[in-house]
Amino acid sequence: MDQNRAVIFLTTSPDPEQKKPLMLKDILFCPILTWVVRKLKRDGVERFFVVCGPQYTDEVRACFPADADAVISDEHPKLLDFVSGARRVIVISRPVVPAKQAGEGYVYSAEGSALAEGWQKAATVFLQNVDGERGWIALNSDADIQNVELHLRDEIVAEHLANGVRILDPKAVYIDPRVEIGRGTMVLPGTILRGATRIGQDCVIGPNAMVRDCTVGDESEVNASQINESSIGWRTHVGPFAYVRPNCRIGDDIKVGDFVEVKNSTIGDGTKISHLTYVGDSDVGKKVNFGCGTVTTNYDGFKKYRCTIGDESFIGCNTNLVAPVRVGKGSYIAAGATITKDVPEDALAVARVQQENKDGWAARRRKMHGK
Repeated sequence: MDQNRAVIFLTTSPDPEQKKPLMLKDILFCPILTWVVRKLKRDGVERFFVVCGPQYTDEVRACFPADADAVISDEHPKLLDFVSGARRVIVISRPVVPAKQAGEGYVYSAEGSALAEGWQKAATVFLQNVDGERGWIALNSDADIQNVELHLRDEIVAEHLANGVRILDPKAVYIDPRVEIGRGTMVLPGTILRGATRIGQDCVIGPNAMVRDCTVGDESEVNASQINESSIGWRTHVGPFAYVRPNCRIGDDIKVGDFVEVKNSTIGDGTKISHLTYVGDSDVGKKVNFGCGTVTTNYDGFKKYRCTIGDESFIGCNTNLVAPVRVGKGSYIAAGATITKDVPEDALAVARVQQENKDGWAARRRKMHGK
């Protein structure tokens, strides 16, 4: 019973235009409630009770770490049981967001027994003899969210700068509070880092990059590209103008170049996908070379299929790999091929119509049109 606890009221707005509580809206891509939970955990709170209706239970649960001790309920007896006998309870009775420079107000703490007694009939009763908590700003509307957002952006940027991250233009980047960035990494203008993203040391992110819910290894670069819900290894170069869609595992020393799209695929170490290529639903080995214009044709209009491409294979330009197909280790595919059958190891696959030249055809056509 000595654990620090917190009670958070998810009050609904009196504004009929508001579709849900302000605490579930985003500031810098992150629900305000997540900001609140992160600060409370840093301050030593171990148990939480969120007062809200069942229609918001899933959204509220997503704002807590998976292992957090959190009760989400609007049942009054459960609330009284939660606070009874607790040594100290922090109470957040209205929408707030943490801010380092804010003074007291809007958030208070009290003995659990005092709360249980005061809230015996209703949790809305105002209590005497409570302690004000510093570091919180009240929110009343979407306009308040917008007003505080840039201030919080600057606070987050300052934290990363203090930790050895280089940010060329602090006013031109937007970083979710959940993001971790390693020392020595350079974040260039136009970069947006979102969700549970972890960037390694000595990376270059940007300019104009968006990274969401990804892991990026040390010494890697993401240049003018978007990567989503995927992992990028060490010393890997992504972009410019690449698009990494969810569920990709891209290894070390890889190039994912300009106008390349990768989706739901595993890419082995040392592979080069330099430009104008689509790799979807594929398992690609190590040190594979993709020629320009290669496409894994993974969809037949009804179902997705996977390609498997062995280590050290060489895919010529303008190749179509019609899944499901396997390309053996060390094999070559001639440029312009459409591959519909498996390619054995160390083989050369040629799948194109033999060239035929019709002498004088172009001249006759021009003459026919009076040219």
